[in-house]
Amino acid sequence: MSFNTIEHNRTRQNFDGVSSIWLFGYGSLIYKVDFPFLEKRPASIRDWERRFWQGSHDHRGTPGAPGRVVTLIESPGARCKGMAYRVSPKVFEHLDVREKNGYLRFATTMTFDDGSHGEGLVYIATEDNDAFLGHAPDADIARQIAGATGPSGANSEYLLRLADSLRKLGAECPHTFAIEDHLRSATENPSR
Repeated sequence: MSFNTIEHNRTRQNFDGVSSIWLFGYGSLIYKVDFPFLEKRPASIRDWERRFWQGSHDHRGTPGAPGRVVTLIESPGARCKGMAYRVSPKVFEHLDVREKNGYLRFATTMTFDDGSHGEGLVYIATEDNDAFLGHAPDADIARQIAGATGPSGANSEYLLRLADSLRKLGAECPHTFAIEDHLRSATENPSR
């Protein structure tokens, strides 16, 4: 699958007769809400973990020096906390462009903080997309993030804002927080 998933996403779900749908955000959709929404609620999804395994060639890096952003990796028993937004289907015209670098929309069941459930959509960059970078040691991921900048800004800003947003949500994400620690250590001690 190529980087650009816009047209592919536009054929994945049929929104005929649908006035609103839930969207689950677990990365920049938690803190960079550049779309209208009808309702916003903390939520989580099961059997997925957040990982900095997706390359960003269009937002937080360039084709020659991609940044790293989060995607979800299947992990039975895991719980990924994020933010759910109830949106008009028209919002996906914007989000499909924003999330075009390898992300596909999938249906998911969300559990809201009050214990209720809802069906919605989530963008996931699977390992078969051309921008997928996969696993690397946390320190190596932090170094790549520290050196990457793209049209949306420094990749380090993405990591730091995500980590801060996750703490505000009360979310546990050892992977994100470990990379954040490596990034801060490298910034404070550049000779390391």
